[in-house]
Amino acid sequence: MEFLSTSEVDIQKAAAALASGLLVAFPTETVYGLGADAFNVTALARVFQAKNRPRFDPLIIHIAEYAALSRIADIDSLNGESAERLSILSKHLWPGPLTLILPKRPALPDLATSGLPTAAVRFPSHPVAQKLIRYSTGAVAAPSANPFGYLSPTQAEHVKAQLGSRVDVIIDGGRATVGVESTVLDLSSGGRPRLLRPGGTPRERIEELIGAVEFSCGTSAGAAGAQETPVSPGQLKSHYAPRTPLVLCRRGELASLPDISGEGRLYFAPPAGKSQVLGGTTRVLSVNGDTTEAAANLFQMLHELDALELTRIRAEEAPTSGLGAAINDRLQRAEYACGNTCENAYENTRLP
Repeated sequence: MEFLSTSEVDIQKAAAALASGLLVAFPTETVYGLGADAFNVTALARVFQAKNRPRFDPLIIHIAEYAALSRIADIDSLNGESAERLSILSKHLWPGPLTLILPKRPALPDLATSGLPTAAVRFPSHPVAQKLIRYSTGAVAAPSANPFGYLSPTQAEHVKAQLGSRVDVIIDGGRATVGVESTVLDLSSGGRPRLLRPGGTPRERIEELIGAVEFSCGTSAGAAGAQETPVSPGQLKSHYAPRTPLVLCRRGELASLPDISGEGRLYFAPPAGKSQVLGGTTRVLSVNGDTTEAAANLFQMLHELDALELTRIRAEEAPTSGLGAAINDRLQRAEYACGNTCENAYENTRLP
């Protein structure tokens, strides 16, 4: 494993490694991605192996210019409404934390799409990600750079700690600014667009541009409404989980619970009457109750609490507006990952 900086020379070095079939972890505005040449089947297989990711869970293909989309997606097969929505969304929300599900080109390996007739495509806004993609192959498959099902990395050190030598190169680009994965929107069916995963682009912003979308990611119904046979990344019920069992509490409920030794707390905002709650085994996602700030802190603070070897983490729901939907989605899936074992010993839930 080689650590590289964000200098021009190092990005070019990482791009050469990626083009040769190696795995490169790199920063995006959402979380760190584990990159492989999207058209190199051997490299794609290494991604699944490194993450211990099931082959039925498709990857997101990252591009760095709109012209590259035609290599991956069959845009001509979209009906008029879907093509217009693609044009509007790509104009206003790309580059950015939005992944679009589109009909795939036959040349894109089935391994990248888990055999589905569609491809998940994103144009990240992070300048390092854009340079890496342009300097390498122009199309990089990149799920989050962590073991499958566990906390996503928002810093290079998270990648090193979780994947280690399974990654060939890590570009250290500092902390991710958005902090949660991209929103996933399906434009492939020809009907009303479907929101498959809430993420860094709020649903409200999408609907401002193209009108109402269906909500198919199960957040409002909890993780039990998620998919066990995903049609896009990030749809499995059990996902985004710390090693420590996590229990999700309704807004306002957490502050009323008695303190328990060995238990951590994750508040959305400072609870009333408790101005000094930050530090120790307690974290506050946003001092001002802002969902954008909270999303940027979510995985970082979960990583911090997870490192304390607590018996349990109690987390507070966020408001459902803005990026609150993405925060609650990640917390619900983390809770679901515990199943009926949340009350069991911590040692039973740790990674091997």
